[in-house]
Amino acid sequence: MAGRYDVLWKGMLEEVGEDLIRFVFPDAELKLDLDRGIEFLDKELEEMYPDPGKEMDTRLVDKLARVYLKDGAERWLLLHVEVQGWKDPEFAIRMFTYYYRILDRHSHPVTAVAIFTAQDGKDMPDRYEDHFMGTHLVYQYNTLCITDYKDEDLAASDNPFAVVLMVAKERLINLRGPKTDEEFDKELLKQKLLIVSLLQKKKIFGEKKIAAIMRFLNNYVQFKKPETKRIFMQEVDKRTGKKNTMGILEQLVDIKSKEAREEGRAQAQEQAVKAFLTNTEFSVEKIASLVDVSVSFVEQVKKSLSK
Repeated sequence: MAGRYDVLWKGMLEEVGEDLIRFVFPDAELKLDLDRGIEFLDKELEEMYPDPGKEMDTRLVDKLARVYLKDGAERWLLLHVEVQGWKDPEFAIRMFTYYYRILDRHSHPVTAVAIFTAQDGKDMPDRYEDHFMGTHLVYQYNTLCITDYKDEDLAASDNPFAVVLMVAKERLINLRGPKTDEEFDKELLKQKLLIVSLLQKKKIFGEKKIAAIMRFLNNYVQFKKPETKRIFMQEVDKRTGKKNTMGILEQLVDIKSKEAREEGRAQAQEQAVKAFLTNTEFSVEKIASLVDVSVSFVEQVKKSLSK
């Protein structure tokens, strides 16, 4: 389950990276040339991970991005999403480790943002400190806790990342005491449809970002009962006037991926991957997760399609 959140957040950050920067730093346009876009440097980050050889914790989503200043100089920005909300005693030093490794290897100071998506996000540290025999080190980074923001304030924002936070807050429904499947789905359906209505009004976001947020909305917190899922998809089609707006994606997941898993044939897996590559804008990581294959397998299929 955690791996799915990891993939979804990574894809979402790539879609709304500039918007996240504007959300966290309201005066960003004064210093940064965001019209040049941002470039994600995932390979660089993987090479500098504090525990080489170990698989990265799927509860953590880290993205390293290159941004440009108004004078043309480049700076690096570390985006960290703490997905599960677990209290890691090594979190602060992990953030500092990223900082000094990037600085040591590339001479690039880093501005870091840690995004906490759980109820206890306020309890997470915003700095790493060390004191010993007259030496005092403080490394402080930016933090964003989704519970600090009211839904009405997020809904009033013209920043796409505000809607992403609204979607992320849906997951906290799981923590609001015990519920039957019917109660859970009823509350979640209401919240999801509110966000769909909001996205319809936010035409300034552009179709690409709206589609990306819709995918995030559909997959980040899922209904307990298939019937509720069907009702949601029908209502989305009704409101948007597009038949099977999300049904096509669901068919790819439910049919193609199931065929690949159950038959276990490379040919079926390849067909499923091709279907995703040609019909969606999903990242290779997300496709790999949905079809239960390796990222390298998806990349090989993608390369074959471009020949």
